Amino acid sequence: MNLASRAYEGVREFLVEIGEMVILTGKTVMSALKPPYPYGGEFVQQFLFALKLCWFPLLIATVAFGYGAPGLQAANFATLFGAIDRIGGFFVLASIREFAPFVTAIVVAGVAGTAITADLGARKIRDELDALAVLGVDAIKNLVVPRFLALMLITGLFNVYALMLGVSGGIVATLVFSEPLGPFWATFFNNASVTDLWGSLIKTTLFGAIISIVCCYKGMSAKGGAEGVGRAVNQAVVIAFIGVFAFNYIFTQTLLATHPEITQIR
Repeated sequence: MNLASRAYEGVREFLVEIGEMVILTGKTVMSALKPPYPYGGEFVQQFLFALKLCWFPLLIATVAFGYGAPGLQAANFATLFGAIDRIGGFFVLASIREFAPFVTAIVVAGVAGTAITADLGARKIRDELDALAVLGVDAIKNLVVPRFLALMLITGLFNVYALMLGVSGGIVATLVFSEPLGPFWATFFNNASVTDLWGSLIKTTLFGAIISIVCCYKGMSAKGGAEGVGRAVNQAVVIAFIGVFAFNYIFTQTLLATHPEITQIR
């Protein structure tokens, strides 16, 4: 009975948190659209902060993933069938649709997202957020909205960066197998489409929205001193990853259902 009770409480708390995050999302969007807009300086600061923290880890991770998984492994497999010239078309599926958005989301959540949670969590346990409320300062408009907009913009831009680096990993893998780049580019452009590109950009931008809401919520609800902030950071990363994976499945399946032509490898 105790085990069942603990399981029930855990599920109930998780669902309550999801509901509160949805409410925070609605408040954040409304606050971002509704004047005044006093968060310009904070938005620029958060954008530059995330850019400084994430660009190098993203470079290493994207090139490594692009060269390793869809590059060397796919090339090894394609060589068995004499179809290594199809690697370019595979990179449209692997890099543009999946790897680049996922790696971008993982790096942004693990680096910038944790920093946001730790920052807001430290303010929470020092009662700074309560002090802002007493002074009549809207914490959502002044703290959450700039981080929300900054992470959405930075993940969308980083996705373009990740796409270029991921494809460069495929180019290196092709050269390692002593194959010409002509067939790689021919199959790449035959299979790439505008739908793939805008789908990847929109998906990654919304990944940034999910990460920012989760990290801001966990930071602003942290309790229990420094240990509580550490727990909030760990929980924020896990929940952000779950949210990104779940949203990616729904978004990708919807995109493929509405644009079946992009599933055909040419």
